Amino acid sequence: MITDTPSSDQLRQHMADHLVRAGRIRSKPWRAAFLSVPRHEFVPDFTVRAQGTLHKYSQGDPAWLAAAYSDASLLTQFDQDGTATSSSTQPSLMAEMLEALDVRDGDTVLEIGAGTGYNAALLSHRLGPGHVVTVDVDPELVAAAKTRLRSAGYEPTLVAGDGMAGYPERAPYDRLLASCGVGRIPTSWRDQLRPGGVIVANIGCGIVRLVLAANHSADGRFLHGLATFMNARPTPDAMGTTAGRLVQPLLTWSGQAREITLPVALDAPGAQFLTSLLHPRVADFALADGDGRQTRCLFDSESSSWARITMTGTGVMTARLDHGGPRDLWAEREPLLTQWRDAGRPGHERYGLTVSPDGGHALWLDEPDGVSWRLPD
Repeated sequence: MITDTPSSDQLRQHMADHLVRAGRIRSKPWRAAFLSVPRHEFVPDFTVRAQGTLHKYSQGDPAWLAAAYSDASLLTQFDQDGTATSSSTQPSLMAEMLEALDVRDGDTVLEIGAGTGYNAALLSHRLGPGHVVTVDVDPELVAAAKTRLRSAGYEPTLVAGDGMAGYPERAPYDRLLASCGVGRIPTSWRDQLRPGGVIVANIGCGIVRLVLAANHSADGRFLHGLATFMNARPTPDAMGTTAGRLVQPLLTWSGQAREITLPVALDAPGAQFLTSLLHPRVADFALADGDGRQTRCLFDSESSSWARITMTGTGVMTARLDHGGPRDLWAEREPLLTQWRDAGRPGHERYGLTVSPDGGHALWLDEPDGVSWRLPD
């Protein structure tokens, strides 16, 4: 029972019990890790987004300790536009991904995205610090994580560098966990993994678990939970284009126009899952005018292609499409959404991913040799 002023030990116990009851922690070693590692020591200052509002907490605030052990993502760094660039992942999602790694005693894990260092501490508790390597692009984050890890009694290998390149100096690894979003699985990750090794990573808004084959291909299914991590970036200054900067241009640009009929509602979770896999680097957000009319905006920064899909009200799924640039983003999306509708709108957990030896990515439904779609590079 938690008192009015619970201790950090009580809060960790409560968090671990909650994760066990929710089925996110399914093994004793991971329960022991969550019970032992002090999450609050890794997040002296953070922000929680709840119901569209940001709530800030700092060490010493009355609600800080309890908030540090809530099942929430704790935002710990922002860029000049106010976009979050680092966080401590929601514990339930963290536990789900750690369990999916299926580590064994003696395994070596490469973590991409050190963040606060809390996840590296959990891995270190489970496997021993000598079996954990964690990489982050931001040297300041790495330095802070190293200090906090040492204070908590863990000293894994921390590297400031491009996580997309992995860390070949300690390869091969048995497991790779990416706590950042990636558009595609880099070849370097597969190069640094032993055959039979496991990759757990966020692509689009799905979490995929892949097993590396002897021929260097990787294959596996998506986990039940949906999530979107902060995207991996090659340098600390390479921030993504924010929706705030795009709103005005995308509402005013003029280009080619045509009337379209949407095969499905674009805000359906299944539709968002599929389009995030097809276009992981495309900014995608919805706006509503004063009458509640929805406009969907898409922008690909690499090609400067854009699309604006505005519901017209002349039919249930009728919309006006305005678009420009060398790519017709809607024409690329429409076939996959139509196939999803015609298949009966299957849940995302029925999908899987195959990465071929040459690095190509194929999305499939139910079985690898069943209905599949080649994803663009």
